[in-house]
Amino acid sequence: MDLNVAGIVDADVHDTERAECTVFIIEPDRSVQGSLEQLVTASGWQSEAFASAEEFLGRPSHAAPCCAVVDVTLPGLSGLELQRRLAMRPSVPIVFVTGHEDAAMIVQAMKAGAVEFLIKPFTNERLMSALREAIERSRIAVRVDSERRALTDCYESLTPRERDVMTLVVAGLLNKQVGSELGISEITVKTHRGRVMRKMKADSLPDLVRMTVRLGLHPELRRPA
Repeated sequence: MDLNVAGIVDADVHDTERAECTVFIIEPDRSVQGSLEQLVTASGWQSEAFASAEEFLGRPSHAAPCCAVVDVTLPGLSGLELQRRLAMRPSVPIVFVTGHEDAAMIVQAMKAGAVEFLIKPFTNERLMSALREAIERSRIAVRVDSERRALTDCYESLTPRERDVMTLVVAGLLNKQVGSELGISEITVKTHRGRVMRKMKADSLPDLVRMTVRLGLHPELRRPA
């Protein structure tokens, strides 16, 4: 495996965004682990090394963009089992490395979402290309998760009545119809509707509808009478 660090440092090594990213190295071979850490650090990312999947899984969740370089043949839990454990954490994309070529294993890993499956020996360039793609995937996943959590916080700030009004409004009912459904006046509906728009930080009704969809709420569309 060609892990010569010389000449691998990118021009933006001190870039703040890159420095906030972490590459987790899950590799039982200490010498390979050290070489990978050196390469990752020289490229401007942070690195953390683990000798087993269990050791890595014992680490608290990581909020910033990251990825994992995983040896398939780990002691204890295998690399593929670790991938299954991380299936619900798209912010931690995996780049697999192995010294044994196994077509079935490669297919399984790639179908499950691995960024790359590298057979030792591989070049710095191939590894760096895979890591850049993995970090970018993680950056997108982290951003989407952050936006989803912020949206959920906005929704949870609504009162039960405001949620009722929001549900009926995005279902297509007019203020008068919403009032009739809920047994409140049209003026009260307008008041609640205004509060919903402010709390959800929605600029328009279409914007509110998009937020509802992203929250996983799918009210049945109803045509105004």
